[in-house]
Amino acid sequence: MGDPRFDAWDVVRDFEDLATARAFRQQVAEAGIEAVLTADWPLDRFDRGDIALRVPPGAWSEAEELLGMD
Repeated sequence: MGDPRFDAWDVVRDFEDLATARAFRQQVAEAGIEAVLTADWPLDRFDRGDIALRVPPGAWSEAEELLGMD
C-alpha cells in the first residue's frame, strides 16, 4: 500500500479479498510474469478491500490471457 513504484504498472484485475488476490497473483507469478498486489487503502479486519493485481507495462495481455479473462 502506498508504494509509488507500481503506479505505472498495468492493472489486470481487481479483487475484494486478499486470499483470492494472492491465489491469482501466484498463478501469474508461477507462469513467469512478475506480479504484485496493491491497495490504495488499508484492508479491513477481514482482509477485504480494493486490491489490484498489477503487472509491468507490456505484460498485461499475457497475464490476462493466462487468467482466461475477456
